[in-house]
Amino acid sequence: MAIAEKLKRLEELRRQSEQGGGAERVQAQHERGKLSARERLDLLLDPGSFVELGRFVTSRTPDTQKFLGDGVVTGYGMVHGRLVYVFSQDFTVFGGSLSEAHAEKIVKIMDLALQNGAPVIGLNDSGGARIQEGVVSLGGYADIFLRNTLASGVVPQISAILGPCAGGAVYSPAITDFVYMVRGTSYMFVTGPNVVKTVTHETIDMEGLGGADVHASTSGVAHFACDSELECLESIRSLLRYLPQNNREDPPRRETADPHDRADEGLLNVVPDEPSKPYDMHDVINRVVDDGEFYEVHRDYAANIIVGLAHLGGYTVGIIANQPAVLAGVLDINSAVKGARFVRFCDAFNIPLVVFEDVPGFLPGVAQEHGGIIRHGAKLLYAFCEATVPRLTVITRKAYGGAYDVMNSKHIRGDINLAWPTAEIAVMGPKGAVEILFRKEIADADDSAAAAAKKEAEYREQFAHPYIAASRGYIDDVIDPRDTRPRLISALGMLQNKRTTNPPRKHGNVPL
Repeated sequence: MAIAEKLKRLEELRRQSEQGGGAERVQAQHERGKLSARERLDLLLDPGSFVELGRFVTSRTPDTQKFLGDGVVTGYGMVHGRLVYVFSQDFTVFGGSLSEAHAEKIVKIMDLALQNGAPVIGLNDSGGARIQEGVVSLGGYADIFLRNTLASGVVPQISAILGPCAGGAVYSPAITDFVYMVRGTSYMFVTGPNVVKTVTHETIDMEGLGGADVHASTSGVAHFACDSELECLESIRSLLRYLPQNNREDPPRRETADPHDRADEGLLNVVPDEPSKPYDMHDVINRVVDDGEFYEVHRDYAANIIVGLAHLGGYTVGIIANQPAVLAGVLDINSAVKGARFVRFCDAFNIPLVVFEDVPGFLPGVAQEHGGIIRHGAKLLYAFCEATVPRLTVITRKAYGGAYDVMNSKHIRGDINLAWPTAEIAVMGPKGAVEILFRKEIADADDSAAAAAKKEAEYREQFAHPYIAASRGYIDDVIDPRDTRPRLISALGMLQNKRTTNPPRKHGNVPL
């Protein structure tokens, strides 16, 4: 009888813990278009796989109401049958605010993730530090920041912002590898609209200051902006199909019915005959990767460079591609930083890199120079130079100037560098080169325009092609565009046991 009573008590406490802040607060959460902490976990994880830890933890602050779990649900479960550690903040309990006990629960699962080599997924929905706990709450944030930093490059870290995230709380997601936000319900800012108005006299609402679209397209803080929490959680599940569990594993292989030797006739018509005419590099990527499936990252930010994940012959690859349809594919401050971060993520987690190159150079202008294009451009160069994973490049058209070097050239340890016959590899474009080399001759000509056009055609014939670089061995082969997919898959197979190391050091000094 005694054990029966105790089991009954246990069941009552379990039910109580699952109610969060109570039915009314859960209903209020639903009315805002938001799910409860546990509903989110049900959608994220494989059915029935969640195991909760810390269910009976309560706040240590005297004279405050006690809620089992103290505003965060933590534990582990499976996504596609693979282990992940999760925490899901519960806005119905003290607005999801972080207390000492709340922080310790998160730290515990982060420590377990590091010890056992599995991803950490944080579902953030919190009003910030719990004011009643003062500096103890701030210390809890610092404990989390430290784990984020120690886990960086060791296990994948994914953050979903599913409500407010303000003040110091924003820096934990900022350290993680991928940040997801939901339009209309999630916000990130260091200081809210009221403080901004007081200090700078600017009037702005929460959406305009730190909403999903702002951070996905303007600040670059968020990698993904989703229309609903369901879409967000499903997208996280899709991302995990490409990632290894930790930095000591290779990324998962995926079976595909897409033939490895498939040639695509459509690739012959992607690059226009006119060198200055734009085209969409997505048309190349989608025709080359397995089943045309490309998981694009940071789609709305710095669109002149494309980054994302795909499979090639079953191998997971990270794709970095210039986008001629936006700013002619030129490299600027934002695109360099975007590309560098993605390259370093892939290198940390053993994901081979595939580069599709069509770059006319770095963006000129006072704003770029004063904004530090030299320093920021060096980040992308540094990232490629440092990377030791298999690295493949396909030059589809332009590869001019220093940008040729930066985009995974053979000179910075690119493993296999291929070019299409349409590739133009030169110090600069024919027009600019002719204006410098033959300025006086053109100026003295009776018809300067005709003279310039003739010199440009001669320069293009002599220099703007891939064969000089190929004769030097800087290009491994000039290929039929239709053969791009089979050649890349062959190279990935050849490089799957690549072993390259950098000189021993504590860490490099990337030009931050």
